[in-house]
Amino acid sequence: MNNLHDTPPKGMPAPVISTQGLTKIFGEQVAVQDVNMIIPPGKIFGFIGPSGCGKTTTVRLLLGIYQPTAGEVKVFGHSPAQFSRQDRERLGYMPQLFVLYPTLTVWENLNFAASLYGVPMRRGARLSRLLDLVELEGDKGKRSSNLSGGMQRRLSLAAALVNNPELVFLDEPTAGIDPVLRRKFWDYFTELQQQGKTLFVTTQYVNEAAYCDYVGVMSEGRLLMIETPDGLRRRALGGDMIELSFKEPVTNEIRYTVREMPFVRGDMQMIDRNSARLVVDNASEAMPDLIEWFNNRNIEVVSIREFAPPFDDLFVHLLQREQRKAEEQAFDYA
Repeated sequence: MNNLHDTPPKGMPAPVISTQGLTKIFGEQVAVQDVNMIIPPGKIFGFIGPSGCGKTTTVRLLLGIYQPTAGEVKVFGHSPAQFSRQDRERLGYMPQLFVLYPTLTVWENLNFAASLYGVPMRRGARLSRLLDLVELEGDKGKRSSNLSGGMQRRLSLAAALVNNPELVFLDEPTAGIDPVLRRKFWDYFTELQQQGKTLFVTTQYVNEAAYCDYVGVMSEGRLLMIETPDGLRRRALGGDMIELSFKEPVTNEIRYTVREMPFVRGDMQMIDRNSARLVVDNASEAMPDLIEWFNNRNIEVVSIREFAPPFDDLFVHLLQREQRKAEEQAFDYA
């Protein structure tokens, strides 16, 4: 989505987050390079990339923990370096590492976090609801040092939400969480969004892109693209993917002929002798034409449907393609 890289279109609400040329260098190591993004309010923004690609550094730049080496960052319309106490009270932050007090109990840690944010003293019910969300209500008397890594992650999430923030930064919130609880977290993130909150979520679980409104793909310190989940699929594939199955095996002649159709992109990808996948410009428009094309050749189509490949596969494909482009550019430059 180019409009999340450049300036907001006319009529779009003022962005909650905006960066231009954002760069951070540690010594000779470029951690983040020339990142441009605009995040509108009330959206879930997924920040996806492999470990060490610059996701956490970017979050710390947005929070004002790090100062940029170059470029500009604005949150709530101004630099994080100029945040007032009121600005910070509008934020929630779950860091990647556990930073709460190991000698305090679960309840004491959450209560302490609430006091830092100025949450009113009559807050017991809210704290209990948060502990219930992260499934720690029965462990509230345990010292946090006695919690497992996954339980510490859950306590960190509760602490990040204790002040009912407008903008929540969640750095790997589902790392080490079982799949059932991970889904519960994302259901709650959606509830927060419906309340008008904005969420900036980093993750290595690429399939979590499906829960986001927009997805930023990060690699080696560079923001490669920002897309909707559907746009990410189309960007990776070059169109929509259709899966077909046939009554009889597909011949090589058919495979070579069908790719000549004007809306087909590339070769048939055979799953087995009787089924295949095709990339087309538009799935809903292509499917009737494909059925007619096969019927005219007396080839019986048993089933046809749009197929959405897992985001893990798309992510690998995108990174490999970007790597090839970088190598080609380096070769041309040489």
